[in-house]
Amino acid sequence: MASHGNTPAAWTAVAVAMLGFVVGSVALLLSPISELMLWIGIVIAVVAFPLFLVLSKLGLNSSDH
Repeated sequence: MASHGNTPAAWTAVAVAMLGFVVGSVALLLSPISELMLWIGIVIAVVAFPLFLVLSKLGLNSSDH
């Protein structure tokens, strides 16, 4: 049966990506726009995919139910 993404690896990757989007969004709301903070948010969001791959290789991409 498929896990439908309910795994520790998926949840961690989504949480990290959301953090990146929040940091980037806050940077865009600042006046003047904080370009450094925007790029930090982008980097955090991009790191989510390799993090998922690493966690998946470590065996955290399987559901217990």
